[in-house]
Amino acid sequence: MTSADLLSQIRLHGVVPRHVAIIMDGNGRWARERMLPRPVGHRHGMKAVREVVEGALEVGLEALSLFAFSQENWQRPPGEVSALMSLLEEYIQAEADSLHEQGVRVQVLGDIDRLVPAARAAVDRVVAQTAGNAKLTLNLFISYGARAELTRAARLLAEDVAAGRIAADQVDEAAFASKLYTQGCPDPDLLIRTSGEQRISNFMLWQVAYAELFLSPVLWPDFSRSNLYEAILDFQQRDRRFGKVAV
Repeated sequence: MTSADLLSQIRLHGVVPRHVAIIMDGNGRWARERMLPRPVGHRHGMKAVREVVEGALEVGLEALSLFAFSQENWQRPPGEVSALMSLLEEYIQAEADSLHEQGVRVQVLGDIDRLVPAARAAVDRVVAQTAGNAKLTLNLFISYGARAELTRAARLLAEDVAAGRIAADQVDEAAFASKLYTQGCPDPDLLIRTSGEQRISNFMLWQVAYAELFLSPVLWPDFSRSNLYEAILDFQQRDRRFGKVAV
């Protein structure tokens, strides 16, 4: 089936997820299978990012979250980390104007103070440029770890309680969620992981509590909008009960 056929099927089925999150995995294996350096795999992965963003716009998602660089990734060889930072700058330079013109609001979520100055400047630039857009929110998770995010949220709430801005008995799920990087964004309805791996890998542990999971065998550089549409079609067949009994 072509991507156009898949898109038609999605529209026939009606409801689409508001928010899709993707763990983009397989760049390294894609390069290794072709006896190429790992950074080449990351570069080809940029094409897949463009594909899923355009697919998300066509489907009508409210939000698309992409796990681009984890806190653990800082432990990779310095050459690979440097290449990833350069690719981040390159992606923003190449795509910022197009994203803005298409109505995409870019958010970069994580411990971005750790980014090298040039990458941080690029991030700040695209976030500012697209801040007023509302067609699609693109969350790029960079230097991110869910446990660190949860710890940060707990610390911020503790500071509010200590300062008297909130009472301890007012700390509930809504108060906690307001301290997460994703505050104001709906939780993901669908979490996709590519490359056949079956782990959440410390990604959005709070937010994906009720997300439907779709595990794709496709390595990220080969992931296309058709693969995104197949995952959404599968989602549309799910019976989401959120712990309730089907009537």
